[in-house]
Amino acid sequence: MTRHPIVIALLFTLLISSRQANAERLVLAGASYGKNVVAICDADGKVLWSHQTDGPKTGHAGHHDIQLLENGNILFHENWTTIIEMTLDKKVVWTYDSSAMNGNKGKKVEVHAFRRLPNGTTMIAESGVGRIIEVDKDGKIQAEVKLQPGGRRDTRMVRKLDNGNYLVCAEDPGVVTEYNAKSEVVWEYPIKTRVYGAIRLKNGDTLIASGGGASVVEVTPEKKVVWEIKDTVPDTKITLKWTTFLTELDNGNFVVGNCHAGDKSPQIFEISREKKVVWQFDQFETFGNGLACSQILNDEQSKLVRKLLAGSTK
Repeated sequence: MTRHPIVIALLFTLLISSRQANAERLVLAGASYGKNVVAICDADGKVLWSHQTDGPKTGHAGHHDIQLLENGNILFHENWTTIIEMTLDKKVVWTYDSSAMNGNKGKKVEVHAFRRLPNGTTMIAESGVGRIIEVDKDGKIQAEVKLQPGGRRDTRMVRKLDNGNYLVCAEDPGVVTEYNAKSEVVWEYPIKTRVYGAIRLKNGDTLIASGGGASVVEVTPEKKVVWEIKDTVPDTKITLKWTTFLTELDNGNFVVGNCHAGDKSPQIFEISREKKVVWQFDQFETFGNGLACSQILNDEQSKLVRKLLAGSTK
């Protein structure tokens, strides 16, 4: 059957638009396990900016969270306890050390999740001591939530939800828990693996990256599984290993972090609800086998970063 010229033109336009969108896409990522690097790359993996963290000096290997802020600065952790806000010309403008501040001196504590919130405070999940705190620019606690015992104090990804609650991933016993501001459990889903990441989707479901379970699963508030990929991605050669960061894009697709999968599978990929992979990011030389955290920058963020980099020293 012969396609109508208008249809062919439309398909061609959509293809070009998709390629252009990916060409403009920037990726902010952090890797550990010998690389110990925070970097901004374009969609093809070209490094536009990078910072070598102090992992090799301290023996720590942690990059489990990262965030581009509205002002174009980057929030990341230099090691398991110290969070840093750095400008793109590499000036440190804010730090917080969970090993020494707000009653933690002498206690065993690790930080795997943090976020600058819209009100300007910084949310920090402190494993070991088992709490989530929100601190102001001076490090003073503005809010605190106690985490449940039984392994739930060993967090990975944590996000504050639009309703004011906190969605918390705990590696052992492998459970995703939603807490309210009173430290009460209001929802919980046992994934039963060393779970890493979870986000609340626009439709109200929860998307979970099972970490060591090598899967991504979407569950309803009633805990019914409605979408899942496990071990491999259908119709591709992508092997899932340690699923980590998750993002829901405006087009409805998901971005999945795929850590420890070796040099034959992408470290990050975008997948549709029809389970079609539409974009892959595989930069083993730059990030090695330990790329756990990433942020796909939207158009506005990408424009800001490119503008700042044009006037900064990399």
